Amino acid sequence: MSESQIVLYHNGMSSSSQKVRLCLAEKGISWTSKPVNLRDGEHQQDWYRALNPRAVVPTLIDGDQPIQESTVINEYLEAKFPSPALMPGDPFGAAKVRLWTKQVDDSIHDGCIAVLAYAVAFRTVLLNNKEAAIRQLDQIPDAFKRERRRDILERGLDSIHVKIAVMRMDHLFADIDAALSSSAWLAGDEYSLADLSLVPYVTRIADLDLLQMTAGRPRVLAWFERCKERPSYTEGVTKWEDHGVLAMMKRAGEQHWPAVQGMLSGSA
Repeated sequence: MSESQIVLYHNGMSSSSQKVRLCLAEKGISWTSKPVNLRDGEHQQDWYRALNPRAVVPTLIDGDQPIQESTVINEYLEAKFPSPALMPGDPFGAAKVRLWTKQVDDSIHDGCIAVLAYAVAFRTVLLNNKEAAIRQLDQIPDAFKRERRRDILERGLDSIHVKIAVMRMDHLFADIDAALSSSAWLAGDEYSLADLSLVPYVTRIADLDLLQMTAGRPRVLAWFERCKERPSYTEGVTKWEDHGVLAMMKRAGEQHWPAVQGMLSGSA
């Protein structure tokens, strides 16, 4: 399929960007890449805010129409390019998919990315230039997210937000394991928007070398491996990886695993 009017402003290691790239790859949609450098604060510049007032990635442009928010983008792509289908045709099946994608928007993205990955890995890097880090967080439009990040920047893994995030991810892994006890994929017998919406967050846990969090839930890891075997994973995730960032996250995860393990066991 050739759809050259589709332009995606995205970041290589952004989980939300991975989610949309997975959808584009599953559907075989051609698109033009417009990388956005988050470390340099490019997403907070006026030109990008004109496309996305919340100053987040990704933003998809179809013709001259911008569409924001990865879940909304993927549902837009499903509606415009219905084949191959990533949403069940029956209302109940579609509702099951949306219950998964709603979890991502409600708490999984923030818990995994804005809290856990930030506290475990990226905070240490940002503390090398704390004044610049504070200037950047002062530009976050959402006051709740801004002040939560400020608390994590100051307190690290001692922030109450981190323990809440660890427990939220543990709950997610329990939900995934339970769902896979009765179906091949999260929302049924076919790979769907539910699977591709969740796999970037398990990917981030793997990047942080924290997959020990799934201990005792072998179905989670088996599902993750099957997701990675799909060609869309290479196109949507692997080909955009920054190996320097991956090495940094792995080192940080190894260092902080005992603290995360303590939170899971209730001893911290």
